[in-house]
Amino acid sequence: MKMRMSMPLVLALVLSLALGGVSAMAAGGPETLTDPSGAQITVPETIGSIVVLAPSIAEEVVALGRGDDVVAYDAQSVGLEGLGEDLPVFDLVEPDMEQLMALEPDLLLVSNMSLYDETSPYQQLIDLGVCVACIPNAESIEGIYGDIGFLGELLDEPEAAQGIIDDMKADIAEIAAIGETVEEKKTVYFEISAAPYMYSFGSGVYLDEMISLIGAENVLADQEGWLPVAEEDLVAADPDVILTNVNYIDGPVEEIMARPGWEGVTAVADGAVYYIDNMASSLPDQNIVTALRQMAQAVYPDYFPAEAE
Repeated sequence: MKMRMSMPLVLALVLSLALGGVSAMAAGGPETLTDPSGAQITVPETIGSIVVLAPSIAEEVVALGRGDDVVAYDAQSVGLEGLGEDLPVFDLVEPDMEQLMALEPDLLLVSNMSLYDETSPYQQLIDLGVCVACIPNAESIEGIYGDIGFLGELLDEPEAAQGIIDDMKADIAEIAAIGETVEEKKTVYFEISAAPYMYSFGSGVYLDEMISLIGAENVLADQEGWLPVAEEDLVAADPDVILTNVNYIDGPVEEIMARPGWEGVTAVADGAVYYIDNMASSLPDQNIVTALRQMAQAVYPDYFPAEAE
């Protein structure tokens, strides 16, 4: 004989099973996540103290509303808005492990820049019960979205994270829509290290994506990743526009304009050399939107007029 169940009874049974599943998860111990590096981490029930050893991650933590929980950070993050002052400061590449252990934070956030050549460098901290999550520098805009989403999940701020991602996507879509209308694409060289050690990037880097989004072409797009640039090759490439985010010398734009042998480069001859905010363009986080807008306005001022102050 078949037993027929009423719809209310079916719904009650489903709800019972669902609640049972939640209870089982809660009884199963601490939550575990896989961080962007591929490592499985155990997440504390509450995260009240955070050490951040990467400025891009620090800016994301602040944007998620958790800046007040940061108790120490790396030297490159000093002065970032939203972080406390007079806190312990660590070397980004080789942080003092004893000092880190003394702090005993609930969470340590690192990128692939910290102790990158060592095996399990944070095992002592993990043994102390510190949750260590590694977020390698994102190489794509999609990767940036993923990192923000992961941090939102880790810090129990999923709605804030989704809000940041949605805002980014809306701003980028607006710029990309205008970029698609550009009929005569300009060629761009983006310098991230000045002569004599010129450095830039080819395809497979979020900055290359950004050049494409505004409707331009990276003169080095036929190469991949971050790369050194030979001066003669760049002069031969003859970009229409040169962008630089170099901030360790005075007058990076003027330095490019005055380089011997560059007089015939179209960008130099036309005075089309522009500075792009270093932090916004060099840190793979939500603030790349600021750099994207600056790039668009520099390369195509007719398409992207500067906003009125």
